Amino acid sequence: MGIDNTRDAAEPSPASAGSIAVSRFRKKPVVVEAVRYDGTKASFDFIWDWMERETGEPDGGPNQGYEGTEESPGCFGIVTLEGKMTASAGDVIIRGVKGEFYPCKPDIFAATYEPVGEQ
Repeated sequence: MGIDNTRDAAEPSPASAGSIAVSRFRKKPVVVEAVRYDGTKASFDFIWDWMERETGEPDGGPNQGYEGTEESPGCFGIVTLEGKMTASAGDVIIRGVKGEFYPCKPDIFAATYEPVGEQ
């Protein structure tokens, strides 16, 4: 029985009949940029401008605009690598390692990320 060099060692073993196994993985330490969206138009404008600067896409590219009022915090659509997602008040908007943007729920963000010093 030889070593299978055709698979990346970082990939889980394939689930095939007779050889199903669950492997454990630790998330690689990467640094991302993020800002909390508070649902206000001012917060949306800040994030929209940030996405435009980083992507070079005018008007947020394929992303959708703010939908909300002062009384009812708004939401907006972000086109991610996995499809369109909705950012709601309280979500953290992340710029990922490939320059992509996506919303993350605050509890997931807190469990996954920690602050780093300014670089």
